[in-house]
Amino acid sequence: MQSRICKVDKFIVPEAAREAFLNKVRMTHILLRSMPGFKRDFVLEQVSGPGEFNYVTLVEWSDAAAIETAKAAVQKLHAQIKFNPQEMFERFGIKADLGNYRPIDMTVT
Repeated sequence: MQSRICKVDKFIVPEAAREAFLNKVRMTHILLRSMPGFKRDFVLEQVSGPGEFNYVTLVEWSDAAAIETAKAAVQKLHAQIKFNPQEMFERFGIKADLGNYRPIDMTVT
């Protein structure tokens, strides 16, 4: 049974918010990379295509428990630096679609 899980977050970020957004993403991913259960991550910026989401972050974790541990650590970090993501999203007009996904085994048997 496969327990790996990926946190995939998609964002619509106006150009005026790009640097502020990426600075917070960078800070958060530095923390995530140090967490138990972290496997790998990607921060992607759309360069072509008709999609509305211009940024996607993907973090692969060993299991759902690792995501919960990381979530608590991120919330603690945000509290320490007095950062409220919802406030930033509202101020800049950033929209998000957040979710957890499991890999599908596509091997032919």
